[in-house]
Amino acid sequence: MSYPALAMGRRVALALMIAAPLLAQQTERIDHAAIAKIREEGMQRSKVMEIASYLTDVHGARLTGSPQAKAAGDWTIGQLRSWGISNPRYEMWGPFGRGWSNERFSARVVEPTPYTLNAHATAWSYGTNGPVTGEAALVDIQSAADIAKYRGQLRGKWVMVAPASVVPAKFDALGRRFTDAQLDSMAALPAITQQGRAGQRGGRGGNQERFRAMQELARERTAFLRSEGIAGILQPGTGRNDYGAITVSSGGSRAADAGPTPPVIAVAAEHYGRMARTLEKGIPVRVEIDADNRFHGDDLNSFNIIGEIPGTDRRLRDDVVMLGAHFDSWHSGTGATDNAAGSAVMLEALRILKTSGLPLRRTVRLALWTGEEQGLLGSRAYVRQTFGYVDSTGLTTTPAHEKFSAYYNMDNGTGAMRGVYAQGNDAVRPIFQQWMAPLADLGMRVTTIRSTGGTDHLAFDAVGLPGFQFIQDPVEYSTRTHHSSQDLYDRLQEDDLKKNAVIVATFVYLTANRDEKLPRKPVGITP
Repeated sequence: MSYPALAMGRRVALALMIAAPLLAQQTERIDHAAIAKIREEGMQRSKVMEIASYLTDVHGARLTGSPQAKAAGDWTIGQLRSWGISNPRYEMWGPFGRGWSNERFSARVVEPTPYTLNAHATAWSYGTNGPVTGEAALVDIQSAADIAKYRGQLRGKWVMVAPASVVPAKFDALGRRFTDAQLDSMAALPAITQQGRAGQRGGRGGNQERFRAMQELARERTAFLRSEGIAGILQPGTGRNDYGAITVSSGGSRAADAGPTPPVIAVAAEHYGRMARTLEKGIPVRVEIDADNRFHGDDLNSFNIIGEIPGTDRRLRDDVVMLGAHFDSWHSGTGATDNAAGSAVMLEALRILKTSGLPLRRTVRLALWTGEEQGLLGSRAYVRQTFGYVDSTGLTTTPAHEKFSAYYNMDNGTGAMRGVYAQGNDAVRPIFQQWMAPLADLGMRVTTIRSTGGTDHLAFDAVGLPGFQFIQDPVEYSTRTHHSSQDLYDRLQEDDLKKNAVIVATFVYLTANRDEKLPRKPVGITP
């Protein structure tokens, strides 16, 4: 993203006005010559798109436990070694469960009019053991009582378990960037009180009850369909996507002792709707699907990828600054914006720091996580083993907890970084505002006290360690690529990723060379 000089001057002035009360609190030492060296390497000799292409085009997708994830990990460790990164390695965690991959897939309607279905097998669902042809059957099971009316009628059929989705026209752009007004609003947002959060937690109780009821009905429905001997389940793969994109996640269990279940296939909204509307006219629809799905259960553990640049300062070299992203993805695309983008940026940031030869007083450690898509599993396992955990008795820490300075995460797509979520840590805001000043022309301008969730920095935040996620332009993340079959290399924005790697490398450099570790907040404070 490029900014005209006049507009950039106005934005810098506005950012300084917002930051003025914060800047008055302390003054950070900023090595502008070092930042210039980072920028030159990152903008003129970037490897970020080459890294991203290997993670997506060559080795994507990277479903946790799959052969593709392991192949991508082997390639990544080889790259780290070639850059001179110290001790690049796997650190195992688990058990995770069985791995899974789809080796072959085809789906088509054969009657009344033949056409190819845009569809994908869902993760951890069983395959068909060759092509299976059967009638499609549209069922409407909204309660346990509805099951009885379909008993004895579904054997050998491909069962459609939901009505056709409404596919509205799109009158708004699929991609967008944050406006100045939106960023200013983020900066001005006050912290939510603990009382307010308690109220929100109470408000979610009803939703949780409804969710549990939906899960129970889904289990009863699946058990019934299995007992009927159906060919498999067809579901609309919409989520937040349509226009040919399919949202695909899990359709089965990764547990080692889970028994066989019917194949579960996600079908594009438009094709699912065509089948449903044909059936509603009383016209039979026959479907042929061939899904070669394989389970990989030799090792039920998974891995994180770790590599380091050792610190140079005798007093501070045992302190650690971390950067990371989740390495795993879902499987229908190649996991480009979620999250090869983040992994490539963090790898590139580490390469920039190593290649530049800049001294780093503290040790810098890269971590790329698996199991994020199944619940932040890899990062939580690492934090628990390395730094500590919280249970009913409170916080238990290891000696490494005291030596930790900060963790920086990227997991919001391909968009340019515009600031940082402070995660309720008000003491870091004036520090980050000063660090962002020399990066203003790259679009960095906001530190918000608010928190963001759903990704791996939360594992650090939960045990009182400073863990941060960057604010990023949404681009097409929530409208097109998130968990979708369109999450491919072509959706990556090269200029944004180059800038992001420079920004991350700068933040890591400044953190590693600061006299003091970054300030912490009390455990449990999350605005």
